[in-house]
Amino acid sequence: MASTQRDRYYVQGNTVRKAQPVREMPERPRKRVSNSVRKNRERAKHMSAGYVLFLSAALAAACVILVYYIGLQSDITNSVKHIATLERQLNSLKVANEENYSRISSNVDLEEIRRIAIQELGMQYAEEGQIISFTSENNDYVKQLAEIPKKD
Repeated sequence: MASTQRDRYYVQGNTVRKAQPVREMPERPRKRVSNSVRKNRERAKHMSAGYVLFLSAALAAACVILVYYIGLQSDITNSVKHIATLERQLNSLKVANEENYSRISSNVDLEEIRRIAIQELGMQYAEEGQIISFTSENNDYVKQLAEIPKKD
């Protein structure tokens, strides 16, 4: 196939100087359709009022369920954020509590407390026979309801 000078072209820029002709496809001959098939197709194109009402009710129910679901998701997200905030506060309070306990524990000088108790307050160590042991049902504390009997 020899090309003539007239068929040659070049592109300069973004436009084509000579466009290719578009070939159209020949249409196929249509098949004959029976009357019953045509009637069924026509009936399928039209929707009855009951079907439209059913679809509308289904759409409304889906919308209500979707809005309720989104509300629940929002509540869950807010609850999770609130819980995370409370956990951060709890952790910071625990850290502060541990720091204060360490500070207080490190500042306690037991020898100084013993010195003040003995010298300034006149306290003495218990002697033999002054210590009385009790058995308690509840190990948390012992409540004195009457005088403690003296041991002979």
